[in-house]
Order: sequence, then structure tokens, then C-alpha cells
Amino acid sequence: MIGLIKAALDGTLEDVAQAVYVSPLKALSNDVHTNLQVPLDEIRDLARQKQIELPEIRIALRTGDTPAHERQARARKPPHIWITTPESLYILLTSASGRRGLSGVCTLILDEIHAVAGSKRGSHLSLSVERLCALAGSPVTRIGLSATQRPIEEVARFLVGTENLDPDGRPSCEVVDIGYGREMDLKVEIPGGELGPVATNVLWDETVARIAELGSAQRTTLVFMNTRRLVERVAHQLSAMMGEDNVAPHHGSLSRQTRLRVERRLKHGELKVCVATASLELGIDIGAIDLVCQVGTPRSIGILLQRVGRSGHRLGGVTRDASSRSPATS
Repeated sequence: MIGLIKAALDGTLEDVAQAVYVSPLKALSNDVHTNLQVPLDEIRDLARQKQIELPEIRIALRTGDTPAHERQARARKPPHIWITTPESLYILLTSASGRRGLSGVCTLILDEIHAVAGSKRGSHLSLSVERLCALAGSPVTRIGLSATQRPIEEVARFLVGTENLDPDGRPSCEVVDIGYGREMDLKVEIPGGELGPVATNVLWDETVARIAELGSAQRTTLVFMNTRRLVERVAHQLSAMMGEDNVAPHHGSLSRQTRLRVERRLKHGELKVCVATASLELGIDIGAIDLVCQVGTPRSIGILLQRVGRSGHRLGGVTRDASSRSPATS
């Protein structure tokens, strides 16, 4: 941002994107866009107070939620910073206006890189990254970010590509591993009734009642489910117990307006319980989450750590989790 401001004041800021930020989640992209746009607006206000007219620095969000009129406007006048998802980056690279606007990129940031590196989505993203770097007129600095990427060397190899390996096959890049471990307060809970291959209504009622009990004792609780169907079911049952104003679901099939409203209420501490899928498991700033409940078994330990880390997400905070063995997977 400092470089963009200096270039704008010097009159050397070109009308093309300088940086691209890629996130695997639309919710995280929305959050980063806000966290960049708000400080930029404040900097512009401070400059005006000193009689300094700061030239326009544009930050744009491009995801599947972006309205058509905004896409058309950015095609005519590209931003200096793109905030996007892997799929939307691919779409940008397939259009003439998108490629023209990306031709000046010098910095590429892949956030929560662990979430895509080992999947088909990651393979698709790696092709888009190479296309972007080939399109740019100068070398592109690639930055991969994640709190749970393991093994780091493999993720670094995914980030830089096979052309940037040393003779021993190690990725030719700087690896920063701060090795920070947070204090955790974890607990595994199992329904008291007998578990079987088919969940009974009694087991589900017991599980949901326990979540309601835990959520009532906290300011804000985030409940992770493994499917959207279960998110809707559990959110409905919790609403009946705790009140509709205290509970909300969040997943990718909801409308953009609904998801943004839930995210906003989370940040302002207006929800007691939010029931979500992976749509809220990454680094989005979702306010002061006191407790995370994971119902059922996630796909990996890394995913569990990522979800559990949503609680106490502040300096000195303690991660608190009450994982439940779901009756649906017993």
C-alpha cells in the first residue's frame, strides 16, 4: 500500500493492477477488501486535511458474488489491487480486458494456501498462477500464507513451481516458519445414548441440546458441520431452543446478502451461535468467538486446527473447543 501511495503522489502509478490477492473463500476475500479499503479511505481523509490531494487508488473485489455492473466497470478501468478467488482469477485471465489489467502485476499473494495445495482446485490455481506470471511484464513476487501449512517445503514447492527449484529439488524461496503454538483448551464429548449405524432422533436432540447449553454460556459460539444440510438442520433446531435472533446458518449456498449479514452480525457480537460449514473456517475476522464446536469428524487434523483456531483469535487468547462425535457419523 505504501508503494502505491508513493507512486500515486509521484504520478508514476499505472492504470493496471499492481497486486493480486487470492483467497479460497469468498467470505475471507470480503473481509480483506474491507480491511484494505477502510484504512485507504482514512489515509485519503488525512491527506485532505493537510491539503494533499491523493490520486485515486482502486481496490476491487472479484468473486462469484460480484454484480455484473461492477465487473463491467472494472473491465473498463482495472483496480490497482485485485482481491479474488482461484476461480475468478481464472476468469479474469480468459478475457482480453482482464489480461490487459493484470499485465502490470508485480506481487501475488495466495492466502490460506494449504486449503487448496493438495486438491484439484490447487492444480487449477497453479496453472492460473503460471499464466499470470507469464503475462506480467516483470518478475512477480509470490507470497503464500497460512497458519497450518504442513509440510512447509511441499507447500513452498507448490507456490514457486518446478522451474524454481535448486539442484537438490528444494524450493528456491524464503521460508518463514515462526513455529508459534497457541494454548488450547480441548474437550471431546460423546452423546450419552448408545451409538449405532443409524442416528436416532434422541441422539440428535441430545447433541443439539448440549450445543445450546454450551452456546448459552458463551458470548459467541461457532459450530462447524460437515454438510450444508446439517447446517440448516442444526441451525433450525438451535433457533427453536435459543431464539431465532440468536442463531444463524452460514454456507456457500446462501445468497450474498444473507452471508454478509451473518458475517456482520458475528463481527458485532450480535449472534450467540453461528452454524457453518467450511465457509467460515479460514482467517476471516469474525469477531470475538469464545467457543468452537466441531460436530462430526473433519477431513483432516489441519482442518480441525484451523476451525478450532477461530476461538480466542486475539493476542493471548486461548483456543477453546468442544468437539462432538456426531450421531450422524457414529
